[in-house]
Amino acid sequence: MTRIVGIVLIIVGAILLYFSYEASQSIASEVSEMATNEPTDNTIWYLIGGVAAVIIGLYATIRGK
Repeated sequence: MTRIVGIVLIIVGAILLYFSYEASQSIASEVSEMATNEPTDNTIWYLIGGVAAVIIGLYATIRGK
């Protein structure tokens, strides 16, 4: 059961990382980044959530029983 949850977390993390990339390439993000020289909050949260989900998912998949 733990491995299934781990695999699901890896998939969710990959989707969040994809959303992070898409958010960083949007026109609103480009304009905001030109003005503030920082990515938007949505981009950062998608990135943090995606990385965390992938790491936890890998751990659960490797250590799961």
